[in-house]
Amino acid sequence: MSTLTAVGHRGDPYRVRENTLSSIRSAFARGADAVEIDVRLTRDGVAVLLHDDTLQRLWGHDVRLADVTAPQLKELTGGGVPTLREALTATGAGAGRLMLDLPGATYESVRTVVGEVHACGARERTYYCAGPKTMLAVRAADPGAEIALTWTTLSPPRRVLIDAVAPRWLNYRFGLVSRELTDALHRDGLLVSAWTADTRRAMKKLLAAGVDSITTNRVDVLTAVRAGLGR
Repeated sequence: MSTLTAVGHRGDPYRVRENTLSSIRSAFARGADAVEIDVRLTRDGVAVLLHDDTLQRLWGHDVRLADVTAPQLKELTGGGVPTLREALTATGAGAGRLMLDLPGATYESVRTVVGEVHACGARERTYYCAGPKTMLAVRAADPGAEIALTWTTLSPPRRVLIDAVAPRWLNYRFGLVSRELTDALHRDGLLVSAWTADTRRAMKKLLAAGVDSITTNRVDVLTAVRAGLGR
């Protein structure tokens, strides 16, 4: 039986504000094998951790990230939004892996993010997830990158796309996953990841379906379920 990879969604967000260094550390402390983080660029091209395109929901400022510089962002959030470099440094070898989601990415921003990963010597402990356009850009920027291609329909990706992106994983919304789907993808040599499952029932269903990875906001619950089922 394969071992399930437990992925903390944006860290440990039910306890600590998402996409912060404290949240990432909390997820690893509670048993995560990897943590999914969201990476965007500031106006001056610095890669930072933020899911939304504005600071409103998490930091109470109705401003777009793309309109502020990194120093301005630090001032607005009291240093709460880490740079990608800070996250990679804080989660060095032995801490676990980071899955980099790239919302709103452009070809240029992808190259910036990939370049930062390379500059930090973090290629072996990072992988990338997003839709086809962004993952094609990642593959162009780093032919050796590990990719989890996010897919949101039961219609399978075309062979030409799989050949171009060369993903290791297909990354599905958890409600789409079944044993039939995972068996078919495993036969094609692909691993299956699912997001974002937060109840024990959903986690057990995914484990029964044979997934290889689950992303969750409740990583401590997932690791307990995994241990109970010997995964």
